[in-house]
Amino acid sequence: MNVVIFGNGFGRAIQVNLAGRTAIAMGAFFATTLCAAAFLGGFWFSAQTGSGVRIEKIRQLTTELDAERLAIAATRQHTEDTLDALAIRIGQMNARVIRLDALGRRLIDMADIADGEFDFDAAPAMGGPEEPELAAGSAAVPEVVALMANLGGQLDSHEAQLAVLEGVLMNKSLSERVYPKGRPVKSGWMSSYFGRRTDPFTGKSANHRGIDFAGKQGAEIIAVADGVVTWSAARYGYGEMVEITHGNGYATRYAHNSENLVRVGEEVRKGQVVALMGETGRATGPNLHFEVLLRGQQINPVKFVRQAE
Repeated sequence: MNVVIFGNGFGRAIQVNLAGRTAIAMGAFFATTLCAAAFLGGFWFSAQTGSGVRIEKIRQLTTELDAERLAIAATRQHTEDTLDALAIRIGQMNARVIRLDALGRRLIDMADIADGEFDFDAAPAMGGPEEPELAAGSAAVPEVVALMANLGGQLDSHEAQLAVLEGVLMNKSLSERVYPKGRPVKSGWMSSYFGRRTDPFTGKSANHRGIDFAGKQGAEIIAVADGVVTWSAARYGYGEMVEITHGNGYATRYAHNSENLVRVGEEVRKGQVVALMGETGRATGPNLHFEVLLRGQQINPVKFVRQAE
């Protein structure tokens, strides 16, 4: 079969013979071109309208999905930071609780509370009838943070109160330790009182500035309060004497000793042996001449001795 093509641009008619191989090649060419065009058109149409979703919508959804991923990552990081901060805060509060427990045990010892009456090692006993639970679910992180802040405020208050109590008890304990009280000898009897008496050497009335305890030679003499030794040597009329300053204006003297067992500047504790009984100085036999001074003036020691009885 011959095909004649006419056109103004050709100048003359073109005759194409479609017989044989030429016809087959031309048919294949046109068929391939048509299939390619159909495929490309279908692909374009599917891309534009396939599944009812346009490319612009897919791009928008992709952008929103990326934003959601970033928001989730930020939330996760914020949560991790919050948990780290809570862990640090819990550690700090735990350390403060340990300090409060130690301070509480110390206050128990200072206050002489009986064993078992207040036990820091056991959970506090509690009770009460069963009540309906609140409708709220698990506490959120902000609520936990608020509760921890409230607990921290309570710990601050309790620490301050216990510190004040400790100071009061320490001052009380210190005052009791430095306040002269008790017998200055472990054995012996009171042989002469404070005030006017007949002088054993002259037989005349004289003022006695202390009290005497008669006893055995070498009997132990003890400090009646904590203090610092301010004299440990012989003194006119007193013989070998120890003087201890206790603070708050108080001082005590222990005289006629056979031997002084402490030195000037030495700290002594209540009940510590500071000398041995003797009859040095102006004494008629082994005895202890005991004086209590308040701001440099001798006062009657009897009331301090009897307070411990």
